[in-house]
Amino acid sequence: MSAQAPIAPSVQDRLKGLIREVPDFPKPGINFYDITTLLKDKQGFRETIDSLGAHYAGAAVDVVVGIEARGYFFAPAMARALGAGFVPVRKPKKLPHTVRSIDYELEYGTDQLEVHVDAIEPGQNVLIIDDVLATGGTASAVARLVRLLDGSIVGLGFVIELTFLNGRQKLADYDVFSLLQY
Repeated sequence: MSAQAPIAPSVQDRLKGLIREVPDFPKPGINFYDITTLLKDKQGFRETIDSLGAHYAGAAVDVVVGIEARGYFFAPAMARALGAGFVPVRKPKKLPHTVRSIDYELEYGTDQLEVHVDAIEPGQNVLIIDDVLATGGTASAVARLVRLLDGSIVGLGFVIELTFLNGRQKLADYDVFSLLQY
């Protein structure tokens, strides 16, 4: 796997055309990239999964971790495409069994994520999938959580990367792939 294998410009343009840009959401000055318009388009959704999957084709992936909440749209489909299992990483108090937790820094405070302690077995190859790579804080926390369970991280894949936020820097030790860059 290369650090950033390109996808065809025509596919990139088509997928970008399916993403609705909403200015000033959730607050003034923020440009929100709404993926619900991509999700409802059957060809666009299929091309998204196929393009993400192509980057990881041939990689030994045992489980795909999806980050709550929008990572759940893509991670199960990626798991199916790669013949792997799916593991949800959730916000606190959402999982019914014994969990492993990690705290991480946000721009204004801290947050926490959890995964079942038996969701990833030691040595399993793990692919982490989410919708957007922004500052990298959440993805970095999930990577640390996977390592706490002795999982081996194959890579981190994203549909969108907001390059101006430099989130990739927090994930420098990993193969990071994003389909679309803004």
